[in-house]
Amino acid sequence: MLFEGLELVSALATLAACLVSVTLLLAVSQQLWQLRWAATRDKSCKLPIPKGSMGFPLIGETGHWLLQVFSKIFSHEALESYLPKIQLVIQDTLRAWSSHPEAINVYQEAQKLTFRMAIRVLLGFSIPEEDLGHLFEVYQQFVENIFSLPVDLPFSGYRRGIQARQILQKGLEKAIREKLQCTQGKDYSDALDILIESSKEHGKEMSMQELKDGTLELIFAAYATTASASTSLIMQLLKHPAVLEKLREELRAQGILHSGGCPCEGTLRLDTLSGLRYLDCVIKEVMRLFTPISGGYRTVLQTFELDGFQIPKGWSVMYSIRDTHDTAPVFKDVNVFDPDRFSQARREDKDGRFHYLPFGGGVRTCLGKHLAKLFLKVLAVELASTSRFELATRTFPRVTLVPVVHPVDGLSVKFFGLDSNQNKILPETEAMLSATV
Repeated sequence: MLFEGLELVSALATLAACLVSVTLLLAVSQQLWQLRWAATRDKSCKLPIPKGSMGFPLIGETGHWLLQVFSKIFSHEALESYLPKIQLVIQDTLRAWSSHPEAINVYQEAQKLTFRMAIRVLLGFSIPEEDLGHLFEVYQQFVENIFSLPVDLPFSGYRRGIQARQILQKGLEKAIREKLQCTQGKDYSDALDILIESSKEHGKEMSMQELKDGTLELIFAAYATTASASTSLIMQLLKHPAVLEKLREELRAQGILHSGGCPCEGTLRLDTLSGLRYLDCVIKEVMRLFTPISGGYRTVLQTFELDGFQIPKGWSVMYSIRDTHDTAPVFKDVNVFDPDRFSQARREDKDGRFHYLPFGGGVRTCLGKHLAKLFLKVLAVELASTSRFELATRTFPRVTLVPVVHPVDGLSVKFFGLDSNQNKILPETEAMLSATV
């Protein structure tokens, strides 16, 4: 009897905990977009906010204009101009990782890398490294408090997020003003250039507040999910050395990596990357198994039935990317990391439109997906051709899914520099080679 009573108490406690969790989840879900809006925009912003857009100007005439702008920002021509800069940022980062005497926290460093890419390449800001490091720390504080409950109290996450936004906007305003004053020596148009020029073409002279808001949105879009996918890529290459070696074989066959081991000189091109079929398979498989976000929300446009249940028009529904990938009948051995499933010989994703959707689907698919895939491909090429790296712990860490997919300990990895034959250079040897006489 006592045992049954304890079981009942335990069950009631579990039910109560579930109800509290669901209540908090609903509260966060309902207020999240309002919080994000409050944390990124000031009331002085004059950009029109159409009804029903949850604070974001994504419908109507303004929405059509923004879609045109983003189509230019992520066009083939724009990506081609970003590519050499992305490659340089990644090369500099890998050199820094290799020169570090200790193992690095890959997830933290990947966040710094994607932030630097957004600032240097996507926005074209020339911010000194010291200031960039400080701006990154403030941005992290801003992001960490995005999912806070909107309770504006001293020391609350919401208050810290607001304070971080204010500091960020000051730094971004300074960078924007410097950029607008210095237009000489530019060899490409970055995303901010395109945003400004497009607004002028449509008779919209953007205010400084609107420029800061747009800048912050572009950084936000390029940051967390790309860092998550980059970390997953490195972890899978560590777990599967045969995949890494097969990737190197493809690079040798395409003339990107010499048979002796050292990388060929020169920058990559989009058509070169497009010809690397196995590389494409590797990136696809990383995104299938380790999609950074769990799913997305959509509004029902027309009442329909699903498995006997009627879903009314106007309802909000959530689709799960991870569950879709895990249960899609087209994929064999869904828990196995197998890039060849996307090869021309097998093409497991060829049947059906929505079995594979790491970037969402339909008209609201991720606008920046091509930039994200480009970044991951360049990172994979540079890892395969210029780096040696090994796990610094005995076992691989557990992966958590919240707020995005990442290893619980960040993934501790030791990187090494390489000589001309792709042999590891130990830190003391590297220091001796770089010493001046």
